[in-house]
Amino acid sequence: MDNFKFDLTQLADTIQQTHQNLAANASKAVNISLTMRNWLIGFTIAEYELNGADRSNYGDKLLSTLANKLEKLNVNNCNRRQLYDYIKFYRTYPCIVKTVSAQFQNLLPYDLSEQLIKVPTVSAQLRMSPETMINHLSYSMFKLLVNLDDDSKRMFYEAETIKGNWSVRELKRQISTLYYERSGLSLDKNKLSELMQQASEKKGGNLDIRDPYIFEFLGLTPREVMSESHLEDLLISKIEGFLLELGHGFCFEARQKRILIGGEHFFVDLVFYNRVLKCHVLVEIKLDKFTHENIGQLNSYVSWFKKKMMTEGDNPPIGILLCTDKNHALAEFAIAGMDNNLFVSKYLLELPKKEEMQRFIEEQIKQATKNSGF
Repeated sequence: MDNFKFDLTQLADTIQQTHQNLAANASKAVNISLTMRNWLIGFTIAEYELNGADRSNYGDKLLSTLANKLEKLNVNNCNRRQLYDYIKFYRTYPCIVKTVSAQFQNLLPYDLSEQLIKVPTVSAQLRMSPETMINHLSYSMFKLLVNLDDDSKRMFYEAETIKGNWSVRELKRQISTLYYERSGLSLDKNKLSELMQQASEKKGGNLDIRDPYIFEFLGLTPREVMSESHLEDLLISKIEGFLLELGHGFCFEARQKRILIGGEHFFVDLVFYNRVLKCHVLVEIKLDKFTHENIGQLNSYVSWFKKKMMTEGDNPPIGILLCTDKNHALAEFAIAGMDNNLFVSKYLLELPKKEEMQRFIEEQIKQATKNSGF
Protein backbone atom coordinates (compact mmCIF):
# COMPACT_ATOMS: atom_id res chain seq x y z
CA MET A 1 0.00 0.00 0.00
CA ASP A 2 1.29 3.43 -0.94
CA ASN A 3 2.07 5.76 1.93
CA PHE A 4 -0.63 8.39 2.42
CA LYS A 5 0.81 11.84 1.76
CA PHE A 6 -0.61 15.24 2.65
CA ASP A 7 0.76 18.75 2.92
CA LEU A 8 1.07 21.06 5.92
CA THR A 9 -2.22 22.80 5.22
CA GLN A 10 -4.04 19.47 5.23
CA LEU A 11 -2.25 18.55 8.45
CA ALA A 12 -3.42 21.75 10.15
CA ASP A 13 -6.99 21.26 8.83
CA THR A 14 -7.07 17.68 10.12
CA ILE A 15 -5.88 18.73 13.58
CA GLN A 16 -8.43 21.57 13.65
CA GLN A 17 -11.26 19.20 12.73
CA THR A 18 -10.13 16.68 15.35
CA HIS A 19 -9.98 19.40 17.98
CA GLN A 20 -13.42 20.80 17.11
CA ASN A 21 -15.12 17.41 17.04
CA LEU A 22 -13.68 16.22 20.33
CA ALA A 23 -14.24 19.60 22.04
CA ALA A 24 -17.88 19.45 20.93
CA ASN A 25 -18.15 15.90 22.28
CA ALA A 26 -16.65 17.02 25.60
CA SER A 27 -19.06 19.94 25.82
CA LYS A 28 -22.02 17.70 25.10
CA ALA A 29 -20.92 15.05 27.62
CA VAL A 30 -20.39 17.61 30.40
CA ASN A 31 -23.70 19.33 29.68
CA ILE A 32 -25.58 16.02 29.78
CA SER A 33 -23.86 14.99 33.01
CA LEU A 34 -24.60 18.35 34.63
CA THR A 35 -28.25 18.24 33.52
CA MET A 36 -28.68 14.68 34.80
CA ARG A 37 -26.91 15.54 38.06
CA ASN A 38 -29.31 18.42 38.77
CA TRP A 39 -32.39 16.40 37.72
CA LEU A 40 -31.35 13.49 39.95
CA ILE A 41 -30.73 15.85 42.88
CA GLY A 42 -34.26 17.19 42.43
CA PHE A 43 -35.67 13.67 42.22
CA THR A 44 -33.75 12.55 45.32
CA ILE A 45 -34.93 15.50 47.43
CA ALA A 46 -38.53 15.05 46.25
CA GLU A 47 -38.39 11.39 47.27
CA TYR A 48 -36.96 12.34 50.67
CA GLU A 49 -39.80 14.83 51.19
CA LEU A 50 -42.24 11.96 50.65
CA ASN A 51 -40.45 9.07 52.35
CA GLY A 52 -37.51 10.35 54.41
CA ALA A 53 -37.31 8.69 57.81
CA ASP A 54 -36.53 11.96 59.62
CA ARG A 55 -38.14 14.45 57.22
CA SER A 56 -40.59 15.69 59.87
CA ASN A 57 -37.67 17.00 61.92
CA TYR A 58 -36.86 19.72 59.40
CA GLY A 59 -40.09 21.01 57.85
CA ASP A 60 -39.54 24.34 56.04
CA LYS A 61 -35.87 24.31 57.11
CA LEU A 62 -35.10 21.19 55.06
CA LEU A 63 -33.43 22.94 52.11
CA SER A 64 -31.46 25.33 54.33
CA THR A 65 -30.20 22.48 56.50
CA LEU A 66 -29.37 20.33 53.48
CA ALA A 67 -27.56 23.21 51.76
CA ASN A 68 -25.38 23.72 54.84
CA LYS A 69 -24.51 20.02 54.97
CA LEU A 70 -23.64 19.95 51.26
CA GLU A 71 -21.46 23.05 51.61
CA LYS A 72 -19.43 21.28 54.31
CA LEU A 73 -19.11 18.31 51.94
CA ASN A 74 -17.78 20.66 49.19
CA VAL A 75 -20.69 19.99 46.83
CA ASN A 76 -20.92 22.92 44.40
CA ASN A 77 -24.04 24.72 43.20
CA CYS A 78 -26.24 23.48 46.03
CA ASN A 79 -27.35 26.53 47.97
CA ARG A 80 -30.96 26.69 49.18
CA ARG A 81 -32.28 28.44 46.10
CA GLN A 82 -30.48 26.10 43.71
CA LEU A 83 -31.79 23.02 45.52
CA TYR A 84 -35.30 24.36 45.07
CA ASP A 85 -34.51 24.94 41.37
CA TYR A 86 -33.48 21.28 41.02
CA ILE A 87 -36.73 20.08 42.58
CA LYS A 88 -38.69 22.32 40.23
CA PHE A 89 -36.64 21.04 37.27
CA TYR A 90 -37.44 17.44 38.17
CA ARG A 91 -41.14 18.14 38.61
CA THR A 92 -41.38 20.16 35.38
CA TYR A 93 -39.54 17.56 33.30
CA PRO A 94 -40.36 14.12 34.78
CA CYS A 95 -40.06 12.69 31.25
CA ILE A 96 -36.26 13.02 31.54
CA VAL A 97 -36.39 9.80 33.56
CA LYS A 98 -36.46 7.99 30.20
CA THR A 99 -32.91 9.17 29.55
CA VAL A 100 -31.51 8.03 32.89
CA SER A 101 -29.15 5.29 31.84
CA ALA A 102 -28.09 2.31 33.92
CA GLN A 103 -24.84 4.19 34.54
CA PHE A 104 -26.70 7.00 36.32
CA GLN A 105 -29.09 4.63 38.07
CA ASN A 106 -26.15 2.79 39.60
CA LEU A 107 -25.15 6.01 41.36
CA LEU A 108 -28.31 5.83 43.48
CA PRO A 109 -29.05 3.54 46.43
CA TYR A 110 -31.18 0.50 45.55
CA ASP A 111 -34.38 1.92 47.06
CA LEU A 112 -34.11 5.14 45.05
CA SER A 113 -33.35 3.21 41.87
CA GLU A 114 -36.57 1.31 42.41
CA GLN A 115 -38.50 4.56 42.87
CA LEU A 116 -36.90 6.00 39.73
CA ILE A 117 -38.65 3.36 37.65
CA LYS A 118 -42.00 4.57 39.01
CA VAL A 119 -41.55 8.24 38.03
CA PRO A 120 -44.58 9.24 35.89
CA THR A 121 -43.63 10.31 32.38
CA VAL A 122 -46.86 11.88 31.18
CA SER A 123 -46.01 14.68 28.78
CA ALA A 124 -47.80 16.88 26.32
CA GLN A 125 -48.71 15.27 23.02
CA LEU A 126 -46.51 17.47 20.84
CA ARG A 127 -43.46 17.59 23.13
CA MET A 128 -40.27 16.36 21.54
CA SER A 129 -38.50 13.32 22.92
CA PRO A 130 -36.54 13.76 26.17
CA GLU A 131 -33.48 12.33 24.39
CA THR A 132 -33.60 15.21 21.89
CA MET A 133 -33.93 17.78 24.65
CA ILE A 134 -31.11 16.33 26.74
CA ASN A 135 -28.78 16.25 23.74
CA HIS A 136 -29.48 19.82 22.61
CA LEU A 137 -30.44 21.85 25.68
CA SER A 138 -27.97 22.75 28.43
CA TYR A 139 -29.01 23.01 32.06
CA SER A 140 -28.74 26.81 31.79
CA MET A 141 -31.44 26.60 29.11
CA PHE A 142 -33.61 24.25 31.16
CA LYS A 143 -33.38 26.70 34.05
CA LEU A 144 -34.85 29.46 31.85
CA LEU A 145 -37.53 27.13 30.48
CA VAL A 146 -38.60 25.84 33.89
CA ASN A 147 -39.44 29.39 34.96
CA LEU A 148 -41.98 29.81 32.16
CA ASP A 149 -45.53 29.66 33.48
CA ASP A 150 -47.17 27.86 30.58
CA ASP A 151 -46.44 24.42 29.12
CA SER A 152 -47.25 25.46 25.54
CA LYS A 153 -44.90 28.42 25.83
CA ARG A 154 -42.20 26.13 27.20
CA MET A 155 -42.59 23.68 24.29
CA PHE A 156 -42.46 26.57 21.81
CA TYR A 157 -39.11 27.78 23.15
CA GLU A 158 -37.75 24.22 23.35
CA ALA A 159 -38.47 23.71 19.65
CA GLU A 160 -37.20 27.13 18.54
CA THR A 161 -34.00 26.83 20.58
CA ILE A 162 -33.14 23.44 19.11
CA LYS A 163 -34.16 24.39 15.58
CA GLY A 164 -32.09 27.57 15.67
CA ASN A 165 -29.18 26.15 17.70
CA TRP A 166 -29.60 29.14 20.01
CA SER A 167 -27.15 30.17 22.68
CA VAL A 168 -28.35 30.59 26.27
CA ARG A 169 -28.17 34.36 25.85
CA GLU A 170 -30.32 34.18 22.73
CA LEU A 171 -32.97 32.07 24.45
CA LYS A 172 -33.03 34.55 27.33
CA ARG A 173 -33.35 37.46 24.90
CA GLN A 174 -36.20 35.85 22.96
CA ILE A 175 -38.13 35.14 26.16
CA SER A 176 -37.64 38.69 27.45
CA THR A 177 -38.80 40.17 24.11
CA LEU A 178 -41.97 38.03 24.19
CA TYR A 179 -41.26 36.05 21.02
CA TYR A 180 -43.94 33.48 21.93
CA GLU A 181 -46.60 36.15 22.40
CA ARG A 182 -45.56 37.95 19.20
CA SER A 183 -45.73 34.68 17.31
CA GLY A 184 -49.27 34.13 18.59
CA LEU A 185 -50.33 37.53 17.23
CA SER A 186 -48.49 37.14 13.92
CA LEU A 187 -50.46 36.38 10.76
CA ASP A 188 -47.45 34.66 9.20
CA LYS A 189 -45.83 32.63 11.99
CA ASN A 190 -43.43 30.81 9.66
CA LYS A 191 -42.12 34.08 8.27
CA LEU A 192 -41.60 35.47 11.76
CA SER A 193 -39.78 32.29 12.80
CA GLU A 194 -37.56 32.49 9.74
CA LEU A 195 -36.65 36.11 10.51
CA MET A 196 -35.96 35.32 14.17
CA GLN A 197 -33.71 32.39 13.31
CA GLN A 198 -31.72 34.40 10.77
CA ALA A 199 -30.97 37.10 13.33
CA SER A 200 -30.38 34.81 16.31
CA GLU A 201 -27.09 34.16 18.09
CA LYS A 202 -25.93 30.57 17.69
CA LYS A 203 -24.20 28.60 20.40
CA GLY A 204 -20.62 27.55 19.87
CA GLY A 205 -19.50 23.96 19.61
CA ASN A 206 -16.81 24.14 22.29
CA LEU A 207 -17.10 23.85 26.03
CA ASP A 208 -17.84 27.28 27.45
CA ILE A 209 -15.76 27.25 30.59
CA ARG A 210 -17.21 30.62 31.62
CA ASP A 211 -20.64 29.05 32.17
CA PRO A 212 -20.78 29.13 35.99
CA TYR A 213 -22.73 25.87 36.17
CA ILE A 214 -20.14 24.08 34.04
CA PHE A 215 -16.94 25.22 35.72
CA GLU A 216 -18.31 24.86 39.26
CA PHE A 217 -19.61 21.39 38.40
CA LEU A 218 -16.12 20.43 37.25
CA GLY A 219 -14.53 21.99 40.33
CA LEU A 220 -12.58 24.55 38.30
CA THR A 221 -11.89 27.85 40.04
CA PRO A 222 -9.33 29.82 37.99
CA ARG A 223 -9.00 33.52 38.91
CA GLU A 224 -10.04 34.64 35.45
CA VAL A 225 -13.51 33.19 35.88
CA MET A 226 -16.15 34.48 38.27
CA SER A 227 -19.38 32.55 38.66
CA GLU A 228 -22.58 34.56 38.30
CA SER A 229 -23.88 32.93 41.46
CA HIS A 230 -20.70 33.93 43.34
CA LEU A 231 -21.02 37.51 42.14
CA GLU A 232 -24.69 37.61 43.11
CA ASP A 233 -23.93 36.26 46.59
CA LEU A 234 -21.14 38.80 46.99
CA LEU A 235 -23.35 41.72 45.98
CA ILE A 236 -26.18 40.60 48.25
CA SER A 237 -23.76 40.48 51.19
CA LYS A 238 -22.37 43.92 50.33
CA ILE A 239 -25.83 45.48 50.02
CA GLU A 240 -26.85 43.90 53.33
CA GLY A 241 -23.87 45.50 55.07
CA PHE A 242 -24.35 48.81 53.23
CA LEU A 243 -27.96 49.23 54.37
CA LEU A 244 -27.24 48.19 57.96
CA GLU A 245 -24.38 50.70 58.18
CA LEU A 246 -26.50 53.64 56.95
CA GLY A 247 -28.13 54.12 60.34
CA HIS A 248 -31.61 54.68 58.89
CA GLY A 249 -33.27 52.08 61.09
CA PHE A 250 -32.64 48.99 58.94
CA CYS A 251 -32.89 45.70 60.85
CA PHE A 252 -31.92 42.53 59.01
CA GLU A 253 -34.67 39.91 58.90
CA ALA A 254 -34.00 37.29 56.18
CA ARG A 255 -31.91 36.37 53.17
CA GLN A 256 -33.39 34.35 50.29
CA LYS A 257 -36.79 34.56 51.98
CA ARG A 258 -39.09 31.95 50.42
CA ILE A 259 -42.68 33.05 49.75
CA LEU A 260 -45.59 31.28 48.06
CA ILE A 261 -47.55 33.13 45.37
CA GLY A 262 -50.22 31.36 43.34
CA GLY A 263 -48.93 27.91 44.23
CA GLU A 264 -45.36 28.78 43.16
CA HIS A 265 -42.40 29.51 45.42
CA PHE A 266 -40.24 32.60 44.99
CA PHE A 267 -37.19 33.89 46.86
CA VAL A 268 -36.65 37.49 47.97
CA ASP A 269 -32.93 38.29 48.07
CA LEU A 270 -32.98 40.44 51.22
CA VAL A 271 -35.70 41.35 53.72
CA PHE A 272 -35.29 44.11 56.31
CA TYR A 273 -37.60 45.76 58.80
CA ASN A 274 -37.15 49.52 59.07
CA ARG A 275 -37.82 50.86 62.59
CA VAL A 276 -38.09 54.47 61.40
CA LEU A 277 -40.62 53.78 58.64
CA LYS A 278 -42.21 50.88 60.54
CA CYS A 279 -42.35 48.69 57.45
CA HIS A 280 -40.64 45.84 55.65
CA VAL A 281 -38.07 46.71 52.98
CA LEU A 282 -37.42 44.09 50.29
CA VAL A 283 -34.27 44.17 48.15
CA GLU A 284 -33.87 42.31 44.86
CA ILE A 285 -30.65 42.18 42.83
CA LYS A 286 -30.70 41.24 39.14
CA LEU A 287 -27.43 40.68 37.30
CA ASP A 288 -28.94 42.01 34.13
CA LYS A 289 -30.32 45.18 32.56
CA PHE A 290 -33.59 46.59 33.88
CA THR A 291 -36.80 45.09 32.50
CA HIS A 292 -40.42 45.79 33.37
CA GLU A 293 -40.71 42.12 34.34
CA ASN A 294 -38.19 42.78 37.14
CA ILE A 295 -40.19 45.62 38.69
CA GLY A 296 -43.41 43.65 38.16
CA GLN A 297 -41.95 40.72 40.09
CA LEU A 298 -40.81 42.97 42.91
CA ASN A 299 -44.26 44.59 43.03
CA SER A 300 -45.71 41.10 43.47
CA TYR A 301 -43.38 40.48 46.41
CA VAL A 302 -44.30 43.83 47.98
CA SER A 303 -48.02 43.11 47.54
CA TRP A 304 -47.57 39.66 49.13
CA PHE A 305 -45.81 41.16 52.15
CA LYS A 306 -48.54 43.79 52.44
CA LYS A 307 -51.20 41.09 52.52
CA LYS A 308 -49.43 38.39 54.52
CA MET A 309 -46.82 40.05 56.75
CA MET A 310 -48.18 43.47 57.79
CA THR A 311 -49.34 43.65 61.40
CA GLU A 312 -51.15 46.35 63.35
CA GLY A 313 -49.07 49.52 63.41
CA ASP A 314 -47.04 48.59 60.34
CA ASN A 315 -46.87 50.75 57.24
CA PRO A 316 -47.06 49.17 53.75
CA PRO A 317 -43.80 47.53 52.61
CA ILE A 318 -41.49 48.93 50.01
CA GLY A 319 -39.20 47.22 47.48
CA ILE A 320 -35.79 48.22 46.17
CA LEU A 321 -34.69 46.77 42.83
CA LEU A 322 -31.04 46.85 41.79
CA CYS A 323 -30.41 45.88 38.18
CA THR A 324 -26.84 45.73 37.00
CA ASP A 325 -24.70 44.65 34.12
CA LYS A 326 -20.91 44.78 34.02
CA ASN A 327 -20.64 48.56 33.65
CA HIS A 328 -23.78 50.15 35.00
CA ALA A 329 -26.29 49.85 37.83
CA LEU A 330 -29.87 51.06 38.12
CA ALA A 331 -31.97 51.40 41.29
CA GLU A 332 -35.76 51.43 41.26
CA PHE A 333 -38.35 51.46 44.05
CA ALA A 334 -41.59 49.49 44.16
CA ILE A 335 -44.41 50.91 46.27
CA ALA A 336 -47.47 48.75 45.70
CA GLY A 337 -50.91 50.21 46.33
CA MET A 338 -49.81 53.58 47.79
CA ASP A 339 -51.82 56.59 46.60
CA ASN A 340 -50.69 59.10 49.22
CA ASN A 341 -47.92 61.19 47.65
CA LEU A 342 -46.84 62.59 51.02
CA PHE A 343 -46.43 59.07 52.36
CA VAL A 344 -44.39 58.07 49.31
CA SER A 345 -42.20 61.14 49.70
CA LYS A 346 -41.53 60.24 53.35
CA TYR A 347 -40.45 56.76 52.28
CA LEU A 348 -38.06 58.09 49.67
CA LEU A 349 -36.65 60.66 52.10
CA GLU A 350 -35.68 57.99 54.64
CA LEU A 351 -34.36 55.46 52.14
CA PRO A 352 -30.87 55.76 50.62
CA LYS A 353 -30.74 57.84 47.44
CA LYS A 354 -30.87 55.96 44.14
CA GLU A 355 -27.62 57.53 43.02
CA GLU A 356 -25.92 56.51 46.27
CA MET A 357 -26.98 52.88 45.87
CA GLN A 358 -26.03 52.78 42.19
CA ARG A 359 -22.60 54.22 42.91
CA PHE A 360 -22.01 51.74 45.72
CA ILE A 361 -23.05 48.68 43.72
CA GLU A 362 -20.96 49.74 40.69
CA GLU A 363 -17.91 50.13 42.93
CA GLN A 364 -18.47 46.63 44.31
CA ILE A 365 -18.81 45.14 40.82
CA LYS A 366 -15.60 46.82 39.67
CA GLN A 367 -13.74 45.58 42.72
CA ALA A 368 -15.09 42.04 42.42
CA THR A 369 -14.38 41.75 38.71
CA LYS A 370 -10.93 43.30 39.11
CA ASN A 371 -9.99 40.77 41.79
CA SER A 372 -11.25 37.86 39.69
CA GLY A 373 -10.05 39.08 36.28
CA PHE A 374 -13.59 38.56 34.98
